[in-house]
Amino acid sequence: MGSAAVEEFAPDVVVREAGFRIGAIGAGMIMADVHLEAYRQAGFPVVAIASRTPSKAEALAERYGIPTVHETPLELIADENVDIVDIAFPPDQQPALIRAALAQPHVKAVLAQKPLALTLEEAASLRDEAAAAGKLLSVNQNMRFDQSIRVLSQILDRGDLGEVVFAQINMNAIPHWQSFLEGYDRLTLANMSVHHLDALRFLFGDPEEIHTVTRTDPRTEFAHEDGIVVSTLRFPSGLLALSVEDVWSGPREDGYESDVAITWRVEGTKGVAKGTIGWPTGEPSTLTYASTLTTDGQWVTPEWETHWFPHAFIGVMEQLQYALASGTEPELTVADNVRTIQLIEAGYRSIRENRPVRVDEIAI
Repeated sequence: MGSAAVEEFAPDVVVREAGFRIGAIGAGMIMADVHLEAYRQAGFPVVAIASRTPSKAEALAERYGIPTVHETPLELIADENVDIVDIAFPPDQQPALIRAALAQPHVKAVLAQKPLALTLEEAASLRDEAAAAGKLLSVNQNMRFDQSIRVLSQILDRGDLGEVVFAQINMNAIPHWQSFLEGYDRLTLANMSVHHLDALRFLFGDPEEIHTVTRTDPRTEFAHEDGIVVSTLRFPSGLLALSVEDVWSGPREDGYESDVAITWRVEGTKGVAKGTIGWPTGEPSTLTYASTLTTDGQWVTPEWETHWFPHAFIGVMEQLQYALASGTEPELTVADNVRTIQLIEAGYRSIRENRPVRVDEIAI
């Protein structure tokens, strides 16, 4: 395969703004090892932290040099030194924290986790409440900032692949299901497919139709319906896309050689791009492409050293900081995220009714 200088593309964002003070809510793995590490590398000021377990917040404050530890998330939200509230909390508890932040005059913006809420109705309400409060509410759809997905988007925007005919994201990997998910009636589609379905929307726009089928995952011990999930999407252009979340992915016993992976492939009339997402293996994501228009049909492989975790999270917070500084909309708007939740809701209707569902059947 040939190689292409990474300078031809922009796998990672340029930090344009880093002056807003962040208050971090949560002390689990995603905050401890991803959010805060990304912010440390980018130079984003984290001025306060709170968690359900104060001792964990104190440990992270010491690890990252965060000056203030609050006893509760609500105390942090009331801290007038905080400009942006960054929430990493379970989705059943997140809406109340968002509403508390929207009510504080000093809070300029909120970064929420996905799923934004447990229902489409509540997500849409949060969208409307943020607009009414005049505050920015952004949702952490961080796969849009994965390096391979960003470069793929740039290749598509240039038209290197021609008209896109077929696309696929295929996950054969075992997520760590947080304990709070055991109390919900939704699992993989709402909490893992959300990455892939949102990435497909980012790359190709809104699909017209989704057909989702599932089976239970033998490894997941608590009751669930959507373990292994396969969703087929149809787009107005005729594009057919497939999102596969195989959370079983085979036995993982002592001595069994692991082959966990997330791969993707996009086929167009003028070329093909394919790649990997590095999360399961801890390696950088990859991309290689060939185009009859721009590479003479030869495979070209841009390279980078950054990772989805944590470096994509620099982009997630940077886009919100820049929106505040410039008075523009963030790249990750809550209104756009509600459309991703609408697609997920259509997927659940497809599961229940065993049929393809037009996305516009689901009112937002």
